[in-house]
Formats: sequence, structure tokens, C-alpha cells
Amino acid sequence: MQIRTATADDAPAIHAIYLPVVRDTVISFELQPPSVDEMRSRITSTLQTLPWLVGVDGADAVCGYVYASRFRERAAYQWAVEITAYVRADCRGQGVGRQLYARLFPILADLGYHQAVAGIALPNAASVALHEAMGMKPVARFEQIGHKLGGWHDVGYWQMALREGEPQGTPRAYVAGG
Repeated sequence: MQIRTATADDAPAIHAIYLPVVRDTVISFELQPPSVDEMRSRITSTLQTLPWLVGVDGADAVCGYVYASRFRERAAYQWAVEITAYVRADCRGQGVGRQLYARLFPILADLGYHQAVAGIALPNAASVALHEAMGMKPVARFEQIGHKLGGWHDVGYWQMALREGEPQGTPRAYVAGG
């Protein structure tokens, strides 16, 4: 699998991965699937400051994606990011998520981020296993925090340090290939 920065042209493939997650599961708490145009907008908006990576197979088909977003808006949180991973259904269990995160984490550390946080709708054994395999530790659980598909659902949060020490200025913006 090749890993590269996502582009706006990846929006249809990313949409195809995300659509059934939103439509058919509680893994995402979005209630309505975003359009391809909305996914394109999210990709380009994220890439203004943070990485969005895709894994592609030999046929250049997107197998999965990961990205980072701001954890919270308050200034003291500026060194923390929330991370997200989704893998195409037929590629799950093949190490795609691990490979993508293994590329994402050093980029975030190099940009100056200190902590990564991941929220997981529970139960979701595969996502918990992925995040814990990457070194993340469970730190919180919010019970019955979201209502979707006719029921209440819990969300757990996992966290890991990306780098140690005091911040060296503010985190830098992501530049693809740079």
C-alpha cells in the first residue's frame, strides 16, 4: 500500500468508504451522510493546517484514510489533535489503519503537536484494538452520549503522547510533501 496526502480528487472514494458507516452504523455520530462535495470541502479545509492521508492499493484505489483535526477551540488545547481513521470494508483487518496511523503520528509530532485523542463509539472492538495497538490508552467513557439508529450509545476516548517536553512555539501548519 502506498500512503500519500489526500487530494480533492479522492473525495468520491473517501465518500464511498464513509457513506455506509454513517448510514448503517453508530460508528459515526453523523446522522446524514455528507455528499461527495462536502467530503471534498472537508479534505481541502483540513489540509490547510493538518494532514489527511490516504492509503492506496496497486490499482490506485483508496483503501482507507486518516486525518487530524483540532481537539478543542480554546488556545491552551492548541497542542492536541483528534485523530480519525476509516478503512474500506474489504480491506479491514489487513493492517491498513495501523500503517496509516504509523505515518500520521510522526507527522503530527514533527508539526509540534503533543497529544492525540481518538473518540470511539462503543462497542467497537476493531477500533479499540487498532488504537490500543498504536499505543493509545483509554482515558474516558461518556455513557449514553449519542442517540442514533434507535438507541443510546457510549463514546470512549483514547489518548497518547506524540512528543515529550514543553512546546516549541505553536504547532506548524501541514504542508503536503514538505
